[in-house]
Amino acid sequence: MPLAVYLLGLGIFAQGTSEFMISGLLTNIASDLGVSIPDAGLLVSAFAIGMLVGAPVLAVATLRIPRRTALIAFQAVFIAGHVVGALAPGYGVLFATRIVSAFAYAGFWAVAAAAAVSLVPPGAKGKALSVVAMGLTLATIVGVPAGTVLSQHAGWRAAFWGVAGLTVLSAISLRVALPAARNSAEVRERPSIRGELRGLARPELWVSYLLTALTFGAAVVTFSYLAPLLTKVSGLPEGWVPLVLALYGAGGLAGLTVGGRVADTAPLRTLLIGGGGLTIASAALALTAESLGAAIVLVLVLGFTGWVVNPVVQSRVFRIAPDAPTLAGAVNTSAFNTGITLTPMLGGLAIDADLGLPSVAWVGAATGVLALVAVGWAATLERRPVVPAYSAATGSISGPF
Repeated sequence: MPLAVYLLGLGIFAQGTSEFMISGLLTNIASDLGVSIPDAGLLVSAFAIGMLVGAPVLAVATLRIPRRTALIAFQAVFIAGHVVGALAPGYGVLFATRIVSAFAYAGFWAVAAAAAVSLVPPGAKGKALSVVAMGLTLATIVGVPAGTVLSQHAGWRAAFWGVAGLTVLSAISLRVALPAARNSAEVRERPSIRGELRGLARPELWVSYLLTALTFGAAVVTFSYLAPLLTKVSGLPEGWVPLVLALYGAGGLAGLTVGGRVADTAPLRTLLIGGGGLTIASAALALTAESLGAAIVLVLVLGFTGWVVNPVVQSRVFRIAPDAPTLAGAVNTSAFNTGITLTPMLGGLAIDADLGLPSVAWVGAATGVLALVAVGWAATLERRPVVPAYSAATGSISGPF
C-alpha cells in the first residue's frame, strides 16, 4: 500500500477528531460562552450540515484542480476555521467556523477517497479505502479521548489548537508524499463536470448510496446514545464509559480490517453478513440492555458489524461509476452524513416519546432491516443485463458492480 494512502488516513484522523470531539467539550463550551448545553449541542448539527452539503459542491468546484492541490487547500481552510474557532469571542463565530470547517472536511474526504483508489490497482481499492476510513475509527479511539483530556486540563480551545496543529502536519506530509498531477494518472483522466454527471445516471449507484446511508445510520444511532444507555440502563459506572467506547472503536477497527480484505472479492456477501449481524446485535442490545455483561459484549459486536461494511459501500461506488471518480465518491460522503444526521434524530424522537433509552437500539435494528432490503435490491440490479459503459477514467469497458 503506498505511503500516501496512509497519510490520507492521517488527514481523516485529524479532521475526524474534530467531527466527534465536540461531544466531550459541550460542558466547557457552554460554560465559557454562556450558552445552554442544547445550544452547544447544535455545533454537532452544524458540522453535519456542512459535511452533507460540502462534499458534492466542493467536488464539482475543484474537479479540474489537481487532487494534491485541492486536498491541501481544503486542509488550509480547515486549519483556518479551527484557529478562528479557538479564538472565537462568542457562540455565533464558533458556530460559523464549524460549518466552514465541515465544508472543507467534506471536500477533503471526497477527494481523498478518489485519490486513494487512483493510487492502487483495481483489486486493492477496497483495502485502500479501508485504510483511509481507519483514520476516522482511530479518531474515535484515540483522538476524541485525547481532545477531551486536553480540554479538561487546558480548556476546550486547546483541543481546537491541537486539531489545527495535527492538520498542519498532515498537509505537509501530503505535500511531500502525494504524487503531483503531472506524475500521475490525473493527467490522463481529464475529468469534466458533464462526464461525471453522466456517470451518476445509474440506478444501481443510487441504491448504493441508499445502502451507505442505511448501514452507517444503523450503526451510528446506537453509538450516539451509548453512554447514557450504558450508565442509566446497564448500570456501568461513568468512569468506565471511555473504556467501553474504546471497545466499540476496537471492534470498528477490526471490522475495517476484515472489510478491507473482502470488499473487492465478496462485496454483497459482506454487506449481507455485516448488515444482518448489525441488525441482530442492535435488537439483542435492546432486549438485554439491563445486563451489563451482555451490553459490553454487544458493544464490541456493534463496532465490528457497523464498520465491516464500510470499505464495501465506499469502494462500490467507484466500481459502479468509474467515469465519475470524484463526484460519485462525494455524493457517497453526503450519504454517510445523511445517515449520521437522520437516525440519531429518530433515536431522539423515540426517547422523547418515553420509549426508553433501549429504543434507540430498536431504531438501529429497524434501519438494519431496511439496509438488508437494499442489499437485496442491489443484488437484483446486478443480475439485470446492461449495455457495458466506457470508462473515461480507466480507458476500459465496464458494467455494473
